[in-house]
Amino acid sequence: MAKKKQDTSKKEAKPINDKKKWTLSRRNKVLTGVLFFLFAIALLLSFVSYFLYGEYDQSALYKFGERSEAVHNWLGKFGAYLAYVFLYNGFGIASFIIIRFFFLLGAYLVIDLPTSKLKKTLFWDLFLTIIVSVLFGFFNQYLPELGGIIGYEINLFMQDYLGKTGTILVLIFGLFVFLLFRVKISPDVIKSLFERKQREVQEATIKDTDDIVADNNTVPVNETPISSNESESTTPTSNIEDNEEDGFEKMELTIKPSQFEINKEDLKPTISHSSEITLDTKPKETELNTETEEPITEDFVIEKSTEEETVKENLSDKLVKDFGEFDPTLDLSNYQFPSIELLKDYSSGGITINQEELEENKNRIVETLRNYKIDIAQIKATVGPTVTLYEIVPEAGIRISKIKNLEDDIALSLSALGIRIIAPIPGKGTIGIEVPNKKPTMVSMRSVIASPKFQNAEMELPIALGKTISNETFVVDLAKMPHLLMAGATGQGKSVGLNAVLTSLLYKKHPAEVKFVLVDPKKVELTLFNKIERHYLAKLPDDGDAIITDNTKVINTLNSLCIEMDNRYNLLKDAMVRNIKEYNDKFRQRKLNPENGHRFLPYIVLVVDEFADLIMTAGKEVEMPIARLAQLARAIGIHLIIATQRPSVNVITGMIKANFPARLAFRVMSKIDSRTILDAGGADQLIGRGDLLYTNGNDMVRVQCAFVDTPEVERITEFIGSQKAYPDAYLLPEYSGEESGTNLDNDISERDSMFREAAEVIVIAQQGSASLLQRKLKLGYNRAGRIIDQLEAAGIVGPFEGSKARGVLIPDMASLELFFKNEGNDV
Repeated sequence: MAKKKQDTSKKEAKPINDKKKWTLSRRNKVLTGVLFFLFAIALLLSFVSYFLYGEYDQSALYKFGERSEAVHNWLGKFGAYLAYVFLYNGFGIASFIIIRFFFLLGAYLVIDLPTSKLKKTLFWDLFLTIIVSVLFGFFNQYLPELGGIIGYEINLFMQDYLGKTGTILVLIFGLFVFLLFRVKISPDVIKSLFERKQREVQEATIKDTDDIVADNNTVPVNETPISSNESESTTPTSNIEDNEEDGFEKMELTIKPSQFEINKEDLKPTISHSSEITLDTKPKETELNTETEEPITEDFVIEKSTEEETVKENLSDKLVKDFGEFDPTLDLSNYQFPSIELLKDYSSGGITINQEELEENKNRIVETLRNYKIDIAQIKATVGPTVTLYEIVPEAGIRISKIKNLEDDIALSLSALGIRIIAPIPGKGTIGIEVPNKKPTMVSMRSVIASPKFQNAEMELPIALGKTISNETFVVDLAKMPHLLMAGATGQGKSVGLNAVLTSLLYKKHPAEVKFVLVDPKKVELTLFNKIERHYLAKLPDDGDAIITDNTKVINTLNSLCIEMDNRYNLLKDAMVRNIKEYNDKFRQRKLNPENGHRFLPYIVLVVDEFADLIMTAGKEVEMPIARLAQLARAIGIHLIIATQRPSVNVITGMIKANFPARLAFRVMSKIDSRTILDAGGADQLIGRGDLLYTNGNDMVRVQCAFVDTPEVERITEFIGSQKAYPDAYLLPEYSGEESGTNLDNDISERDSMFREAAEVIVIAQQGSASLLQRKLKLGYNRAGRIIDQLEAAGIVGPFEGSKARGVLIPDMASLELFFKNEGNDV
C-alpha cells in the first residue's frame, strides 16, 4: 500500500463535477510552515531597511534587471521591491500587521495546529490594516510611507464625500468596532475595572481601620479597664477624620470591651449531625496498602500492552495522513473525459410554441367534451418537445370514467396520431390529455448532457434519458433502479436509448469506476464500443472480442458474473459492510488490506441488446443466471439493462418482471404488449421516434428520449480509445462450463458393451438420436440415452440441439474405424 501515491485531486482530476478533499502530509506542512515563517522575516527586514535606505534605493527599482545596480536594502533588490510594493504602493506602515499573519500561519503549520482557526485572525488583521492605513493617509503628503498609496487614495475618496470630519468619525467608528469585537474592550469591561480598583482601595482602608480598632482595644494587665462611658467618649476621631479625608462616608465605631471576651467552648468544632460522620483510621491503612501493592500496578501495565493491537486500526488514519486517500483513478490519472463538442447540436433555439395550434386544439377538446355534456371549469397547456399536455378541471359532478372513455373521440376531433388521457394526474386535481405536436422538436444528447441537472447530479450511475413534457431534463440513477428493462416494437428507438444510456455513463464516470459487459446478438448495434475495450469493457479471460455475440459465450459470461457476485459478497462480508459504496469508501480510507484480497470494486453494467433471441436459443440457461443476478447483484454493484423488441410473456417472464421494477417502454403495437411491459396501458398510444414511458414501480413519466447518432458515438469512442488505457480489458472470473449437456468422462472401460454397434448405426444413418438406437438395437430408452451420452463424450455425435437430432461428427465408416484404431480399442 506504501506504493500508492498521494491523492491530490478528488476523484476527479475528473472534469465533470466530482470533488476530492486536498490535504498536506505532515512533512509538507512543516516545509510550508518554515517557508511562511522565513517569508515573514524577509518582509520584516525589507520593511525596516526601507525606512533607513529607501531614498537611496528608489532609482534601483527602475533598473531591476541590471545586476550592476547596487542597493542598500538588507534583502537586496528583491527586498527593496517588496518594501516599495507594500509600504509605498500598498498600505504603508500598516503593512507590518500583515507580517504578523505570516508568522502565525508558519507557526500553525509547523506545530500542526488547524489553520482554519486563522480565518478570523486574517479578517481582523486586514480590517485593522485598512483602518490604520487610511488613518495615516492624513499625513501622506508629508511622509508617503505612513499610509501608502492605498490609504491615501481611500482617504481622498472618503473626504470627497464625507469631508475630513466625517472621515475621522468613520475611522473612529472602525477602531471602536475592532476594540469591541476583536480586543473585547467594552464600556462594561472598563466599568468593571474601575469598580474593582475602587473595591480594592475600600477594602484596604477598612483593613487599616480594623487594625487601629484592635490596637485601641488592647487592655494592659496592670491597668483598670476603661468604663463604658469613657469608652464612648474616647472613640478614635482621628481615624474617622482620616476616612473623611480619603473621601469615604463617616463610620460610627462604638468600642465595647465586654463584647470581645472569648468563650473557648464556642471555638470547639461542633457537628450538627454526628451520626453522619465516622472518624476511622482504617482508610489511611488501605491507602498505604494500595501504595505498597505493586502487583496492581503491574496488572495495569499488562492491560496497557493489549492496547497495542489497536494501532492496526489507527494505521489507516496514518496512511491517509501520509499518502492521502486511495485514488482508483491514478492508473489513468491523465484520462480526459470526452468534451461536449463531440456531440452534435440539433437544437433550433428551443421549443417553438405555435399559439394557433394550441388554441385550435383547446377549442376542439372543449367542443368535443361539451357534445357529451361535459363542462370544463379550467384548462391549461404545457408544451413539451414532442407532446403538449392539456390539463383540464371538469365541473363538479362529472365522472372521470366518462372522460376516459372519450379517448378515441377526442383523437378523432383533433386528427391526432394518438392521444393519451391521464385521469387523474397523480398529485394534482386535474385530468391530463397528451396531444402530439404537429412539428416536434428534436431532443439532442448534447442538450441533456450539458444541462445543470445532469452535470450536478450527485448519483452513483447517472443516466440522462431525455426531456419530459415540461421540457425538464430527466435524469435517473441506475444504482437506485437497480436494473432496467427496455422494450418496444422494432424501430421505435431502443438502440438509440441504449446508446444514450452508455453515453451518459461515459461522460460521467472514470474507467476505473464502471465497466460494461455488452451482449449484442444482432452483432451490429454495439460494435462501435470495441474501441474502448481496454478502458471500459469487461470480458472473460480467454475471449478474443469483448462484445459478446455468441450465445454460448453469453451463458459463460452470465455464470462468470454470478461467480464475481459471490466473490464480491465474500469481500463485503470480510469488510463488514453492506453494499459496494460503503466498501469502496472503506477501501479509499485504507482500512482494507489488499494483501488480504481486497480491491477497489468498479460498477459492472450488463447490457443485453436483444433478450428475446437469447431466450429462444438458450432458454433456462440464460434466464436462471439473469434472474439470480437481478435478485442479488444490486448490493455489490452489478446492474442489468435488458432490451427486447418482443414484449411477450414467454420472453419477459414473471421471474424477470419481479426483479426489474424499473421499466422503460417505447411504442408497442397493442395494449397487451403495453401491459406486459408496464402492467398498465399507455405504451400503445405513444408516437414513436424515441417517445417513451418510464416507471419505477410508481407513477409513469412520459419522456422524449435524447437522440445520439452513430457518428457521435463513433467520435466519443475514438476520443476515449486514443488515450492511454489499461493493459487489457477488465477480466471476469474464469468459468469452466460444460460445452455440452453432459459432463461424462471419456472412460473406455465404462462404455456400454454395445458402444461400437451403436456408433456404427449412428454413422451409417448420419443421425444421432436415442430413438434410432432403440429401434435398430432394440434397447430401452435409458440405455440408449446413456450410449448417446457416451458417444457425445467420445466426440462421435454433437451436443443436444433441442428438438433437432444431434449432429454426427464422423462422416463414414472408414473414419470410424480409424477413430477406434487411434483409441487403441478393439471393442
